[in-house]
Amino acid sequence: MGTLYLVRHGQASFGADDYDQLSEMGQRQSRRLGEHWAERGVVFDAVITGTLKRHAQTWAGIAEGAKLHHEPLAWPGLNEYDSEAVIRAIHPHPLEKPRSAEEAPELYRHHFRLLRDGLTQWMAGTVSPQGMPSYTEFVHGVTSALDHVRAKHHGENVLLVSSGGPISTAVGHVLGLSPEATIELNLRIRNSAVTEFQFNPKRHTLLTYNTLPHLDHPAFKRWVTYA
Repeated sequence: MGTLYLVRHGQASFGADDYDQLSEMGQRQSRRLGEHWAERGVVFDAVITGTLKRHAQTWAGIAEGAKLHHEPLAWPGLNEYDSEAVIRAIHPHPLEKPRSAEEAPELYRHHFRLLRDGLTQWMAGTVSPQGMPSYTEFVHGVTSALDHVRAKHHGENVLLVSSGGPISTAVGHVLGLSPEATIELNLRIRNSAVTEFQFNPKRHTLLTYNTLPHLDHPAFKRWVTYA
């Protein structure tokens, strides 16, 4: 059996003009995850990442912390959906961007209520957010990465760095979950969280979801973030 470690990127720049950029906290989370794995002797035979900036920056932080030198395989199918396009598909009027739940809690809640509704309609094929693939195509991008891992890396440790949407989609696919359950997983995944699958050439099996072993110490309590 091989093990696939799926990592959500570190904290990005929620509420900023360019979300696709790790915050200082996101960089610290990523380096700390690499340090954690190095301390425990975890090694990887292969690394796969999405092609977004925050994916590359998260991998760079992990590599720095663990002193790794792998050349990652870039997999566009592991890129996140466009949350702003999803929201615009059901709410065409401009929204004020909440920077955090603490600064503007009602704006923050409103943003994620709209996102949940938009995702539900996109998954059902009711709306087609501008510039995005269909939900069926999005799922194929994720499952094709899982197929690649099973076919090419039997018995190996593989690291996959992506986003909350693709990771929750992978879990939903493996467990046969409904779209609604997959959305709930998506909206609860934490920054730099680790999800683990065991796999053989035929299937993946879920071991853990949304864990933060590298932050399991009181000193890192304030490092736990979601958006």
